[in-house]
Amino acid sequence: MVKHINKLLVATLLLTCLPVSAQELPSVRPEEVGLSSKKLEKVDKIAEGLVASNRLAGATVIILRHGRVAYFKAFGEMDRERKKPMRKDTIFRIYSMTKAITTAAAMMLWEEKKFGLDDPLSKHLAGFKNPKVWTKKGIVPARREATVRDLMRHTAGMVYGQSGNTPVHQATEKACSFKNGFPMETLATASRKVGSVPLLFHPGDDWVYGISIDILGRLVEVKSGMGLDRFFKERIFEPLDMKDTGFFVPGSKVERFAANYTTDGKGKLTLRDDPGKSPYLQDPVFLSGGGGLTSTTRDYARFLQMIANGGKLNDARLLKKKTVAMMVRNQVPPKAMPVAFGKDQRPGVGFGLGFSIRTANTSWDPAGRIGEYGWGGAASTHYWTSPRDKLVVVTMEQTMPYDFLLEFALKGVIYDAIIK
Repeated sequence: MVKHINKLLVATLLLTCLPVSAQELPSVRPEEVGLSSKKLEKVDKIAEGLVASNRLAGATVIILRHGRVAYFKAFGEMDRERKKPMRKDTIFRIYSMTKAITTAAAMMLWEEKKFGLDDPLSKHLAGFKNPKVWTKKGIVPARREATVRDLMRHTAGMVYGQSGNTPVHQATEKACSFKNGFPMETLATASRKVGSVPLLFHPGDDWVYGISIDILGRLVEVKSGMGLDRFFKERIFEPLDMKDTGFFVPGSKVERFAANYTTDGKGKLTLRDDPGKSPYLQDPVFLSGGGGLTSTTRDYARFLQMIANGGKLNDARLLKKKTVAMMVRNQVPPKAMPVAFGKDQRPGVGFGLGFSIRTANTSWDPAGRIGEYGWGGAASTHYWTSPRDKLVVVTMEQTMPYDFLLEFALKGVIYDAIIK
């Protein structure tokens, strides 16, 4: 009897010693946070239908309102070849969903006055002095240097090498020494080499999606004196209890790592990256702040809820409210609007510091709401937050090339489920 009581005391003490930030986000019935359970049943039907039609192998969907989990389900399979069902704690390649985390890390250092948002890059990073701009008539001096703010909002003129065929794209690809889609240089070396690559346009004149957030990750390293992986772990992941997020999947967690598939968009899925043989099982040479992390639905929802709360989750404050308000406000100059991927324009969408920002109602993503912020990852992972609705949504899958299939299918349904 005494031994039993002692065990209970030890267990109680362990629980009371846990940091408040490690508490799980509370789960509630949808009606408790103003959502309709009946209407949310449509989410099940849509996700199940996409799995049944082979548009995706499996997915998870989590919906938070007022900081509480109102819906969290897993559909289909995480690994078809091994017939493994999708799990709520499945680990996904989140690719560009990494960008918001890197930007948050940089803003933490900005709050510590380690740099100014409008500082020229050469003030803090080697290799970025006297930038040049590529034009069809030749290379010309840039009118000004790219700034830290330019990096965050994608107005620096830096590209992804594989996203085009200009000399700028080719030189960027070479600078990072890509092999099988992965950079083989360290972040420090790649950053220095990218600094000598001509820009696609004069900083601030346009918007282009590219390697700028990786360069921002290097700034985090320089100003913190830590590797990006260590900074993330100590300053973000541990305070927020993001226990399954990192630059690689350790052996103890491989059983939860999802397969990645290529889709033809017509119902055929082909294995692209076997989770048992994936490059993500090894600690990478290049710590990509632009797209290198793996994570779970639960972990990423915690990060987003911290942002939605104005920089704080339970007892862990990472950012000030004013800082977060700036991050989720459009920062793209009018002449660079809207954001676009080549000819694929997104009217009514700008970019803040780390997130896309919905600035107007348009025919592009008609279910979207003004003030909504979010982004996604190359394997068709998605997230969005609507501040006015106190709503956070994350959908995870592993389907390439990227498309909005699941987000667009669910967004209107989820908004329609708000009853008060």
